[in-house]
Amino acid sequence: MTAGRPPPSITVRALASVGETILEVRDLNKSFYGVAANDRVNFDLRAGEVHGLLGENGAGKSTLCSVLAGLYRPDSGEVRLDGQQVGLRSPHDAAEHGIGMVYQHFRLVPSLTVAENLVLGLKDQGVRLTLRAVETRVSQIAEEYGLSVHPSAYVWQLSVGEQQRVEILKQLYRGARILILDEPTAVLAPQECDKLFEVVRHMADQDHSVVLVSHKMEEILGHTDRVTVLRGGRNAGTVDTADTTASQLATMMIGAEHMPEAGRHTPRRFDDAEAVLTVSDLKVTGDRGTPAVNGASLEVRRGQIVGIAGVAGNGQREFQEAIAGLRTVTGGSVRLLDRDITAARPRRRSQAGLAYVPEDRLGTGLASGLTIEENLVLKSYRERPHSRLGVLSSSAIAATARELVEDFDVRGARRGMAVSLMSGGNLQRAILARELTRPHDVLLAASPTRGLDVAATAAVRGHIRAESEAGRGVLLFSEDLAEITELSDSILVMARGRIVGSYTPDTLDIEELGLLMTGARDHADSSGVAAGG
Repeated sequence: MTAGRPPPSITVRALASVGETILEVRDLNKSFYGVAANDRVNFDLRAGEVHGLLGENGAGKSTLCSVLAGLYRPDSGEVRLDGQQVGLRSPHDAAEHGIGMVYQHFRLVPSLTVAENLVLGLKDQGVRLTLRAVETRVSQIAEEYGLSVHPSAYVWQLSVGEQQRVEILKQLYRGARILILDEPTAVLAPQECDKLFEVVRHMADQDHSVVLVSHKMEEILGHTDRVTVLRGGRNAGTVDTADTTASQLATMMIGAEHMPEAGRHTPRRFDDAEAVLTVSDLKVTGDRGTPAVNGASLEVRRGQIVGIAGVAGNGQREFQEAIAGLRTVTGGSVRLLDRDITAARPRRRSQAGLAYVPEDRLGTGLASGLTIEENLVLKSYRERPHSRLGVLSSSAIAATARELVEDFDVRGARRGMAVSLMSGGNLQRAILARELTRPHDVLLAASPTRGLDVAATAAVRGHIRAESEAGRGVLLFSEDLAEITELSDSILVMARGRIVGSYTPDTLDIEELGLLMTGARDHADSSGVAAGG
């Protein structure tokens, strides 16, 4: 095998003095389809520090890091390295300037060895290099930084933690002096997390600079020197970690002063109402084979809206998919009224009375290649009047579609139109039209207003309230705290795959809720069945 000559070792490279600013971001603006992801963001990184980047999902962390990694080009503003303005037009440009990013979802080729992955994509610099030489150099770097992994091992043979070490090794091998770690512990076991942070601190001691992107408060407080908090795409502040507290960071992160006040709607009691959905000690495995939901329990009663608050990546997706029947349950149970649906297929759950509005509108909620008419009868095409003796009635399907389009104000829909051509708000209206017009006792809604405009958001929330007023139970998953607090009769907080807290509108404490969401505190109500009322 041949490969390009590896860059010089980072240990012999000219670096800035410890504590000196090596990277500056000034007034960075980046928008997507007219929506600002970064709005005049400022950020600076010093030599030899671990700098935490904290914020809710959608706060602008990933966009900032993607600009620094050369994936996105800013609309305006500038990036400076060692005092000089630079243009990072691609990941290759970023690497040439000594910036490397380790993504949450690894970018390795399983069928290649560790050494082969490290040199994959490097440009030939005119020197033919043997695989043995690459492995020798990799072993040296691995030993120097405590990244124990065998250079000749195939990636498919490695654990998740070992694969992450390979990603870090790849950046060090290519000469990175600035490493951006994107949610690095999201897929790691606790002992692997401890090892990772030992490596991070060792890199900082060797004059590297590390940007640690995380929503976990204990990681930020325990392993960084400074913290920059983003909220809504803007700077909420930069502080020395030693001089701040979890409460202060939670306030900066969530913006308690902008949140709806607790008790803004009159609390309702549901003690005597029938339980329509009961989830007991649910356990679910994630896509990487690690526990995603670890013993979560809740109860939804007739007329009650139960909201699940939490930062993405804490098991919410796996939780709602397990309730909907899209993911296998490894422990616990799900009951709809008096019926155990733990092992039931999605169709059976629908027939038992579960309406489902997934977060993925195209792909899970709707079939993008089908027409609006076909999508609106996906759950009823076997039934009269849409079919008889197995023969579809196109006129009956068209009539139903026209009625639903009108009743739910699905705009721009034309007969025979593929749903892939519709806007996000109208896609959501179409899903609601199909789900809410079938007999059901429970509405399971996941991020129902994400990405919608003001009018569409108001319409969706109106449908959710109407479900409650009609005596149906609603289980609402949302990363929008304002939405959760505005709609919910009971607010449950999910972190690390568990329900760690519960509130009603009159007991809601936004600061405490923020601490729970970020894992900085466990609520006294973290065990047992969580329920409102």
